[in-house]
Amino acid sequence: MIHRRRSPFSFLATSALTAALVVIAGSAPAPASTSLLPPGSIAPTERQRTVARRVTSMLEGMHYTGAKLDDRISSVVFDRYLDTIDRQRSNLLASDVQEFEQYRLRFDDMARSGDIDAAFAIFARYQQRNRERVQYAIDVLAKEPDWTRQESFVFDREKAPWPTTTEELNEIWRQRVKNDALSLLLTGKTWPEASDILRKRYQRSLKRVDQVSGDDVFEALMNGYARAYDPHSSYFSPRSSEEYRIQMSLNYDGIGASLQLIDDIVTIMNVIEGGPAAVAGTLQANDRITGVGQGREGPVTDVIGWRLDDVVQLIRGKAGTQVRLQVLPSGAAPGSPEKTLEFTRNKVTLEAQAAKKELRTIERGERTLKVAVITVPGFYQDVQAQNAGDKEFRSTTRDVRRLLDEAKADKVDGVVLDLRGNGGGYRTEATALTGLFVEKGPVVQLKVTTGELEVQDDPDPTIAYAGPLAVLVDRFSASASEIFAGAIQDYRRGVVLGQRTFGKGTVQNLVPLDRWSAKPTSGQLTVTIGKFYRVTGESTQHRGVEPDVPLPSPIDIEEVGESALPGALPWDRIPGVPFRLESRMPKTPIATLALEERARADRDPNYRWLVSDLAALDTIRKQTSLSLNLKERQAERIRLDTERLARENARRTAQQLPLLKAVEDFESGTTPDSVLEQATQIMGDMVLGVRPGQPATRTVKAESAQADSKSD
Repeated sequence: MIHRRRSPFSFLATSALTAALVVIAGSAPAPASTSLLPPGSIAPTERQRTVARRVTSMLEGMHYTGAKLDDRISSVVFDRYLDTIDRQRSNLLASDVQEFEQYRLRFDDMARSGDIDAAFAIFARYQQRNRERVQYAIDVLAKEPDWTRQESFVFDREKAPWPTTTEELNEIWRQRVKNDALSLLLTGKTWPEASDILRKRYQRSLKRVDQVSGDDVFEALMNGYARAYDPHSSYFSPRSSEEYRIQMSLNYDGIGASLQLIDDIVTIMNVIEGGPAAVAGTLQANDRITGVGQGREGPVTDVIGWRLDDVVQLIRGKAGTQVRLQVLPSGAAPGSPEKTLEFTRNKVTLEAQAAKKELRTIERGERTLKVAVITVPGFYQDVQAQNAGDKEFRSTTRDVRRLLDEAKADKVDGVVLDLRGNGGGYRTEATALTGLFVEKGPVVQLKVTTGELEVQDDPDPTIAYAGPLAVLVDRFSASASEIFAGAIQDYRRGVVLGQRTFGKGTVQNLVPLDRWSAKPTSGQLTVTIGKFYRVTGESTQHRGVEPDVPLPSPIDIEEVGESALPGALPWDRIPGVPFRLESRMPKTPIATLALEERARADRDPNYRWLVSDLAALDTIRKQTSLSLNLKERQAERIRLDTERLARENARRTAQQLPLLKAVEDFESGTTPDSVLEQATQIMGDMVLGVRPGQPATRTVKAESAQADSKSD
C-alpha cells in the first residue's frame, strides 16, 4: 500500500510539499545543548535525541539495502531536509545554504549521537526568513499592482538556483502576491476586496510561522533520514501515528477524502470509495480547496494558507450536516474559475470501500453480451475479526468470490476487474485473489533484508471463475494491485488494460518506537524490509506492470509513480519459478485487441472527447509560468473556456445530445467513464473475436449497480 507522508511545514507561506500534514501540539523547547540555536528558537528534547538514535539504528539494521548511514547518505539527508523546509527556494538565501554546507557530512554523526541541534538551527534560520518574506508580502498589498505590465510569474522553482540577494527574494514575492491578487480578480473580486482577502491570508500565515512545534521539526528531520534510504520508509511523530491509526480504521464522520497541502492550498489526495464525495462524483484527486462553508447558506471561509488540521476540522462534522467546498479544479492554473460543491457528511467506513459489482450490456449485431464490472478499491482484511475466530471475517477475496458467484448466476459473458486507484493493502489478499482465477501455483516471490527468498503460492486449488477476464489498472494501481495484475498477465489468464502501474515493488514493516507504552509517545517507523518479484523473476519496482492494451488516463506518468520519486530503489530481476500457463486466453490475439482499440478512437465520440480533453490538460500541466498581465490572463481564460465548451459540444453533437451554451452549464451535465466503456468493449472483442478494422455495432448500457457485497 502507498502511504503518503506528512510534512510539518506545509502551511508556511512558500513551502510546496506534496505530503499530508498532521499538526502537533507544541511542546516547550528544551535548553539547547550547544550555542548553535538562537535564543528563543525551538530546540530538540531529550526524548527526541533518544528517538533519533533509535531510528538511525533501526534504519541501518532493518532496511532492505543494508546501507550504513555514512557521508554519502548524510549528504542526501542534508538535501532532503532543505528540500522539505523550502522546496520552492523562495525563503532561504544562497548565503544561508552555503553556511549550512558545513553540516552536509555531519548528519550521520548527529543522528548517532542525538546531537541534532544543527538541524534545528537550520530551521530557525528558515523560520526567520519566512517571517520576513510574509511581512514583505503584506507590505506589498499597500499599493495596487500595474496590471498592464508585461511580466511573468514562474510558479515552479524547485530546480531554480537559490536567490542571492534580499532584493531578488522580494521580486519573487512581489510577483507571487500579484499573481494571488490577479487570481482573485479573475473570479470577479475588486482590488480592495482582493487585497483584503490576501492581507488576512498572509497574516494567518505569519501567525502560524511561530506555531511550529518541536515535533513538527523533528518529524521533518527524521523523514529526511528515512527517505534517504527510499521513498517508502518514513517516521511518524506521536500525533501522526495516532492520526494514521484513525485513518486506517476509516471510522469518522466527514466527506470521505484524503487531503494534503501543496503551496499553501489544501489539495485532494484521493476520494475514498463509497464516501459522500465519491457518491457525489464532483470532487476529484488534485482538486484544490480554497474555501469552506458550513451548511447550505453559511459564509465561505477562505482557507488558503491555513494549517491542514484546521481545514480538516472545518470539513469534518456530524453525520447528516452539510458542508460546502470552494474548489479550484485539478490541472487548472491559478486564477481559473472556481466551483462550489455541497456535500452531506456521513460515516466513512471500510464497508463503503468494499468490492462492488455492476452489470453492463453490449449490443453486437443481434447478440447482447453481459459483462460484470467488479471494482476493487483496495486489498482489505478484517484482521481483528479473523484473530477473534470469526469464520466469516471480511476480506477482498471473500467479497470478490461472492460477486463472481453472482456474476455466474447472471450468466455473464466476461468479467472486468477494475483496480484503478487501488493503492494496495494486504499482500496475502493479492495472492488469494489471484487464486480465484488460476488453479494452483506460485503467485509472488518475496526477498527480504537477509537475502532469504519466499515463494507465496495460490492458497486455494479451486477456481471461482474460468471465463474471459480483463484487469483494468492505472498509474495509481500499486503494490498488491501490481502483484495481482502481474500474476494474471504472467499466467496468461487474462488481459491487462489501462495505464502502466505505479511501480511500488517494495514491502514495509511498521515498527512502534514505544515497546512498553500503550500510547505512541515516541512515534513509529516504517521501514522497507523487502522487495517482491513476479513468478518470471522480474520486479515490479520502478517499472510497474505494462498493460497489454494501453488506454488513456488523466494521470501524468512523468509526475506520478515510483520512477518520479527521488531515491526509489531500482528495478532488478531474480530467477523465475516454475509455473504452468493457463489456457483461457481470449479468441482474439492481444495484438489485434490493441489494434482494434486504436481504431475505436476514430469511431467513438466519448473516446475522442477523452483523448482531446487529456491533450488539453497535458498542455496546461506543462506550464511553469503565468502572465501577470490582466488582459492577457482574461483572454487566456476565455480561450480555454471556449475550447473546453467546443470539445464537449462536439461530443454531444455526435451523440445527438443537447448542446451547452456556456462552461457554467457543465455542472448540470455528466461525463462518461470512457475508459471503463472501452474496457467493456474490449471484453466484447475478447468474447466474440474481431478482425482489425472490422466494423461493429457497439452500445454499452450500464444496468443497476449492485450494492456493496456483505458478509452472510
